[in-house]
Amino acid sequence: MAGDGVSAARDWFVQESAGAPPALRERAGRLLEGLSPSGDVARDLADASTRALSSALACPADRSAALDLLAADALVTLALKARAALAPGELAAFAATLRTRGAAIR
Repeated sequence: MAGDGVSAARDWFVQESAGAPPALRERAGRLLEGLSPSGDVARDLADASTRALSSALACPADRSAALDLLAADALVTLALKARAALAPGELAAFAATLRTRGAAIR
């Protein structure tokens, strides 16, 4: 793993995604591992979700896009959960930022 920030996000991801299908956990985990750490668990998860969505939109006719879309959904859900748990007062602004970021990818 490439640093404490990513380790914290990875640890959060591993704990919170327990019980998810293995292929989904593997794909989302790989997207998360490829990031530079920010030190902010929610932000790292959100950044990984952006990568997943970008990947899905790059090959929309490919069946692998479905797994990327599921990974994006899982990662953004976990990012929101992390923000709610770690900084609840920032949740609304964080969610708005994620919505804007997702819309800009299209």
